[in-house]
Amino acid sequence: MIIAAVIIGIDASRASGTTHTGTERYSREVIRALIQAAPQHRFRLYCRPTSLPDQDAWTRLLKAGREVDPRIIRRQRLWTHIGLSAEIIRQPPDALFIPAHVLPIVFGAPSWVSRTRSVVTVHDIGHRRFPSTHTWGQRLYLDWSTVFAGRYASFIIADSEATRQDIHRFYRVPLERIRVAYPGAMPLPALSEAQRRAIVGRFGLDAGHPFALHIGTIQPRKNLRRLTRAWRHVLADWPSAEPLPLLVLAGAAGWNNEATRLRAEIAAQGLSERVRWIGYISDEDKAGLLGAARALVFPSLHEGFGFPVLEAQAAGVPVVCSKTSSLPEVAGDGALLIDPLDERAIAQAVLRILRDESLRTRLVAAGERNSKRFTWQNCACVILSTLEGRA
Repeated sequence: MIIAAVIIGIDASRASGTTHTGTERYSREVIRALIQAAPQHRFRLYCRPTSLPDQDAWTRLLKAGREVDPRIIRRQRLWTHIGLSAEIIRQPPDALFIPAHVLPIVFGAPSWVSRTRSVVTVHDIGHRRFPSTHTWGQRLYLDWSTVFAGRYASFIIADSEATRQDIHRFYRVPLERIRVAYPGAMPLPALSEAQRRAIVGRFGLDAGHPFALHIGTIQPRKNLRRLTRAWRHVLADWPSAEPLPLLVLAGAAGWNNEATRLRAEIAAQGLSERVRWIGYISDEDKAGLLGAARALVFPSLHEGFGFPVLEAQAAGVPVVCSKTSSLPEVAGDGALLIDPLDERAIAQAVLRILRDESLRTRLVAAGERNSKRFTWQNCACVILSTLEGRA
């Protein structure tokens, strides 16, 4: 079927910057995949002055025949609801894609609901599942914005079936208006063995001492204080003749003073020498650390998708992760699944994955196969068909 060319507006405000968490990385990759998938359409990218997408990337797309029109919206506060709304009113696109949850308030007007097809990705409903892990301000805004998107967006995109069901359960959005578009793995740079060793050494890690890695913003629902307590059991059961393993926590400090609480927990458990928080890491650092890690440990209480699991599997790293929310859906048979509330269960799974070489080999092979199920091209196709009204 031939689809007529249309103008697709995209909120690109979170697609670039010096640091990228999961939402920013999702925005960047899905925008790139959408543009590559539909050269017949014109894409209007709405950007903040500080978030103009990488010019080289868009130049390459333009040379490939893509129609990309960056629009800078110079507004500091209420960028989405005033700045983006005003731009849409001034020059309406045929369809609008919001990669990160917040539909502009102009869509509350009945004329705009019918005039411009709108599609919004809601990444997770963790603020309803685990409200204590968010500040009251975050909960209030996330709740309001999800209610608004659920009522006025043409369709909602969910990163997983678990999130689709959560949106339906908590916000009563009909399932037929929610579509699952699984993201792909985040691309990481290829490194030589010398580069990998240099990165590991720069973080003060010794290749002779095995380490498990956690990747993610230091926030309450990542469950890192419980992981730290579980690590004490790992060390207690570790064979005395072998070098003690290290737990490496990579990620920026989040909210609710969780980083401070985490440091206090590490100190209280007497683990300052065996648990190390190294802060935010670049993609290059992540590739180097994954290449050296014995395992990824990801005992999160709730995830809308769980990118680190997929990144580790694609990198050939065995995974321990929670058996809750979307994580079994994403990990497939390429991970040991644990109850994130059970410290002993976490510790036992970590011990198995660090010491059982046949298990590691099986999980690595299964994880690499599983990771191939998830591609940005497939994600973009689902979103594009929804924007075009084909599905």
